[in-house]
Amino acid sequence: MYIQELVDFLNTNIPLDIQEEYDNSGLLVGDTRQQLKGVLISVDATEEVIDEAIGKEANFVLTHHPVIFSGLKNITGKNYVERTVIKAIRNNIAIYAAHTSLDNLKDGINFKMADKLGLKNQTILKPAKNQLLKLVFFVPRDHADAVRKAVFDTGAGIVGDYEGCSYNLDGKGSFRPGEGTDPYVGQIGQMHFEEETRVETWLPRHKTGQVLKAMNQAHPYEEVAYDLYPLLNSDKETGAGVIGELDEEVPEKEFLDQLKQTFNVPIIRHTKLLYSFVKRIALCGGSGSFLLEDAIAQEADAFVSADFKYHRFFDAEDKILIADMGHYESEAVAKDFFYELLREKFHNFAVHLSEINTNPINYF
Repeated sequence: MYIQELVDFLNTNIPLDIQEEYDNSGLLVGDTRQQLKGVLISVDATEEVIDEAIGKEANFVLTHHPVIFSGLKNITGKNYVERTVIKAIRNNIAIYAAHTSLDNLKDGINFKMADKLGLKNQTILKPAKNQLLKLVFFVPRDHADAVRKAVFDTGAGIVGDYEGCSYNLDGKGSFRPGEGTDPYVGQIGQMHFEEETRVETWLPRHKTGQVLKAMNQAHPYEEVAYDLYPLLNSDKETGAGVIGELDEEVPEKEFLDQLKQTFNVPIIRHTKLLYSFVKRIALCGGSGSFLLEDAIAQEADAFVSADFKYHRFFDAEDKILIADMGHYESEAVAKDFFYELLREKFHNFAVHLSEINTNPINYF
């Protein structure tokens, strides 16, 4: 198996198109033509992690945080980023990061956190915008079922919990085949009218390529007439954070204790206790303070995330309990996500969980 095959698998299951504009997810270092020997999973890529990969004979390091985040104008080894990249290249080790692509994925890192806490009725806290497209295509009536099925099977037509969603209108299409064409119906040089069905459906932007490929393969026409329109609708399958509910409401202190035990957190920074119970919980791995207003708007009793600045705690205004559990601590579950994803699909190479705690923050 070659590295390219694993990269393709990761790009399909954690689409790069859903990452934030500022991010740098994907393959960062490595030759995709190399044979894959083994994978080492870590939250971060550091020199120490590359050394561990060498020791474990793994030539692919899969991380949550991208080691190359901003542009590198030169690579001279002047900081840990450049030294890590140099060491990886010298030892033929690829580095792949799934950062906000994993954050924004339904059933991704935030849902993994929610699962660990036992939250029910999980939904995305802030659904993404500009991630949906409307696909309109025209097809001979007797082929409409086959083409519809093809696009549905590749991810189109999903609206909430409903699948196979489309609107269909019968009409008459016209075309004149030109010289050198191979028309399915009609004669070259002659105007032709065909009974057709106009099919309208939705698809996630990141599935555009595979949906259009399936449509063209199933369609009988040599040239398929279709339109793609951007939609302003929110995408309930993609977005930031998650919100769900505990089985039963619990006192705030008991919930904070549960957080510490579940995620092995030494310290939790939090707003003042309101001496109430919590049941509805909002979560966001990493720096999630930008979602505070969304958590309040959705009437969460507590918001669990990291990297809250001093003044941001005032913004809770006694409406919600903020629990800052630390950046690394909140995203360490990414390792479990990656491990389960790979072990479920592949059995022809070794998958290792890094034994190195790459958290740069220590507690005294």
